[in-house]
Amino acid sequence: MSAEWSLSSWKSKSIAQVHVFFFLVSILLVLLKLEQLPPLVMLAEIKHLWYQLGLVQWNDVFLLHAGNCAESFDACTQVTQQLILFLIMISLILIWGARVPVVRIGCIAGQYAKPKSSPTEIVNGKKVLSFRGDNVNGLDPNDRTPDPQRLLSAYLHSTATLNHVRGLLTSGFASLHHPRVWSSIMKEFEFIVDGLSDALDFSWTIGAERSAPFEQGGGRGTVGEVDFYTSHKGLILDYEEALTRPSPSGHGYYRTSAHFLWIGDRTRQLDGAYVEYFRGIRNPIGIKVGPSMAYGELAVLLDVVNPSKELGRITLISRDAHLPGHIEAVKRSGHPFVWICDPIHGNTLTSPTGYKTRHFSAIIGEITSCLRIHTSCGSRLGSISLEFTGELNDEGFSVTECLGGSMGLSEEQLGLRYQSFCDPRLNFEQSLDGAFFLSNHFKKVGSDCDVIYSQKAPVKGEKGGKNKDNVESEDDGEADEDVGTSKKGTSPPAV
Repeated sequence: MSAEWSLSSWKSKSIAQVHVFFFLVSILLVLLKLEQLPPLVMLAEIKHLWYQLGLVQWNDVFLLHAGNCAESFDACTQVTQQLILFLIMISLILIWGARVPVVRIGCIAGQYAKPKSSPTEIVNGKKVLSFRGDNVNGLDPNDRTPDPQRLLSAYLHSTATLNHVRGLLTSGFASLHHPRVWSSIMKEFEFIVDGLSDALDFSWTIGAERSAPFEQGGGRGTVGEVDFYTSHKGLILDYEEALTRPSPSGHGYYRTSAHFLWIGDRTRQLDGAYVEYFRGIRNPIGIKVGPSMAYGELAVLLDVVNPSKELGRITLISRDAHLPGHIEAVKRSGHPFVWICDPIHGNTLTSPTGYKTRHFSAIIGEITSCLRIHTSCGSRLGSISLEFTGELNDEGFSVTECLGGSMGLSEEQLGLRYQSFCDPRLNFEQSLDGAFFLSNHFKKVGSDCDVIYSQKAPVKGEKGGKNKDNVESEDDGEADEDVGTSKKGTSPPAV
């Protein structure tokens, strides 16, 4: 690979996911407009995340990466608020067990694009152009022509979502001054809330500084705010290039559409456009490491995207199928790394009722396996990546997209509230089940006990299935993160 890199050098490479916009003049005008608009995230925020990911490698911090598999333009108000609240809840449960800070990265404010294995798909028996996400075309079968204006809409909706998130996090929404308001959401959370209240009361009793809540004129302080970062899969490189900005000091380029971007299992070709673009930007990046990646290929890829072996630069998002070999390959390469366990995308099946789903026990089983593999390899799992939603309907019921969990969701119940237009997500109760499982594991680390989750075996089925919009997905043998729509080291970087 040539050492020469420029902002547009990726255009000379082959691209695995082609997004064809038929109106050339319109797309050029949209991209020119995007180049002139303000960045969505700031350089200082990107640098701070990079530094914190370095701490994850040193086991001083745990990383929680979570959110929806794909956003819609309609989900930047109430759904955003629910997701932020829920992600903070999950992180507090992990902090309680692990006793280390948690870095929170949400798949939000830009996770609109969806990779596809085919340019067309079948909807209600009719072949139409594949739905590639709200920033490309519409979910409605009659709205499948790629529209460049949707890229501009993606920027505007990302801006609105980010504004809402920042407003929430800087106005007392995440404050621990009043932790008991959190316990109204779920009974199992009360013991953490009680303990948190006792700890805060004790610290204030012995003289720790206590300020008024933010809404009453106080400063935000340690218990009044949290760090939160955004992420999405980098798919539409024209959009990413338009939102890439040079550092004020002249030290490289930063992609400003999100703090964190990752390369999918299908777009990581060493001589491809995605690796070419990613190797030149100065954001921390993620790489999906699936079963199809050869051990030697992973080492070469790390040399390409992180030749200086910078701490915090690369996060590896793995499944456990070939994890021991991948761990050893990275250790031999001498590259610094952060491992994320992705227990979601290798555990998708089609239920007998026709819904694309996942079984909670399979997800927990993969987390358990991943923890054991890292221990046996002398490594450490520093992060978890989950697809979940805190959405509740007006009656307070969760979505019904994944089987099992403490609520015992059955196949027959999947159709009750199957809301995803993409992949099935863990619901409110199942996500908390998983968080408490991890929290309890962290508490038991160092003891002789072995943490195992036991539940009935997952339903046997095939990949593909359907989501609520009756779009059939095509199984191409790859991880379901890239299967189409369903139906029902060194120091942190200097600038």
